[in-house]
Amino acid sequence: MTNVPTTLLVNGQVYSPTHPDATAMAVRNGLVAWLGNDDVGRGQFPDADVVDLDGGFVAPGFVDSHIHLTATGLSLTGLDLRTSTSRRHCVALIADYAAAHPGQPVWGHGWDETAWPENAAPSTAELDAVLGDRPAYLARVDVHSALASTALRNRMPTLRSATGFAEQRPLVGDAHHLVRAAARDLLTDSQRAAAQRAALDAAAANGIVAVHECAGPEIGGLDDWLALCALNHGVQVTGYWGEAVSGPAQALALVVDTGAAGLAGDLFVDGALGSHTAWLHQPYADASDRFGTCYLDPEVAATHVRACTEAGVTAGFHVIGDAAVSMAIAAFERVVTDLGVAAVARCGHRLEHLEMATADQAAKLGAWGVMASMQPSFDALWGGPDGMYARRLGVERAAVLNPFALLASQGVALAFGSDAPVSGLDAWATVRAAANHHTPGSSVSLRAAFAAATRGGWRAGGARDGLIGTLVPGAPASYAIWDVENLSQLDVSAASDAVQRWSTDPRSRVPALPRLGRSDPLPRCRQTVHRGVVIYG
Repeated sequence: MTNVPTTLLVNGQVYSPTHPDATAMAVRNGLVAWLGNDDVGRGQFPDADVVDLDGGFVAPGFVDSHIHLTATGLSLTGLDLRTSTSRRHCVALIADYAAAHPGQPVWGHGWDETAWPENAAPSTAELDAVLGDRPAYLARVDVHSALASTALRNRMPTLRSATGFAEQRPLVGDAHHLVRAAARDLLTDSQRAAAQRAALDAAAANGIVAVHECAGPEIGGLDDWLALCALNHGVQVTGYWGEAVSGPAQALALVVDTGAAGLAGDLFVDGALGSHTAWLHQPYADASDRFGTCYLDPEVAATHVRACTEAGVTAGFHVIGDAAVSMAIAAFERVVTDLGVAAVARCGHRLEHLEMATADQAAKLGAWGVMASMQPSFDALWGGPDGMYARRLGVERAAVLNPFALLASQGVALAFGSDAPVSGLDAWATVRAAANHHTPGSSVSLRAAFAAATRGGWRAGGARDGLIGTLVPGAPASYAIWDVENLSQLDVSAASDAVQRWSTDPRSRVPALPRLGRSDPLPRCRQTVHRGVVIYG
């Protein structure tokens, strides 16, 4: 054992629950071997490769519990419409991109008409005027509706008969799924691989060591998922396949065929609020004739949960609207009644997004061991009395969305992610959003938010050894080194202006986290390491 190379990190601040004053950490064989102070570490590991952190902050690597890697990479390498400030500006960005990439299909992402003065998306005719006969797929920021040029629409003879088709407006529902599949078919293998690698590189550059890819037949298709599985990259990818099954044998076979960790993720019960496709009990405030869209039959949902539970496979759904949440809760409740709480809890079932949950529903999910994979950045982007949520639902209904504190108080395990490309990959921004909710009573502490973005992601992915996601002896050496303003001056034995403590009592010896108020600068990633291997920096 003495001949095994050891790396000793010194002169920093190490975030560890067991060693709150640690300034040094030793790594050996991909594991955390020791934590303590610099002088002891240098004496205990005299032959170690010493890395001077120069005051850097070392923390467990983040886990993004919900992501779409190919789409994220395409937004990074292709046309990003999140900067568009008006309908005209959006069309101009599309035209400029098309001119700079002649002869290629156009894949874009990120437009949001609720942020424009016109509050209306470009028409198909406006697209055709700048694209001509070029196929173009341009997803809304929530990826539950999209603009599509006539050249792309014409590739699918059955599109006009599909639910959600509109001649000049964005496509939703089945029509959107069809046009998205047609756009995917235009991508070459090299384009797809480049996009996936770009997304994983960006994750590593943001201190993310593992992601949960939410795949499925209506997301990227099996070819996309299998290509991602074959990609060699340092960021660990755990996949969930969103396809319903009717029996335990089918559930097990589908897990084997896909290599997925479970039949969960984006198995759509409904859509998204921004696209008016989240399924609601009461109509939209800005569209009184619309209740959203239900994509999954209640009986199919209950059968799926039962089949997965009997097979010991993780099940779950995409649920945003309150009607969608109610249907998922009813499906789980039927299986709990038939098979018992223990049978359900052992599977690690999960719900994605879960933006509209009541106290009664939260209590049931907590009792049944169903986890919530949530995206705090949604509240940062769309919450508040003037945000998109309030436009869609009214201020009162919007205020109770993304109830992190309520769910946590009822024992629902939280895992945080980005749903990239819907929101960005900056995990510290995710933590800040959870601790600074637009509705104060819905916030969680920095401690809880950071745990949900690290240990919570591992737990949601099935890793429950109590070590991974922390920096303690014996844990995998999966961490990131961060530059934080004034971090070199941190006093970890008492509260200071540079940190926000989990406790006001300095005797608690709880390690400090960077201050993450709304206006505070976010930490900058210097290096990311997963299981002892440098994957960024």
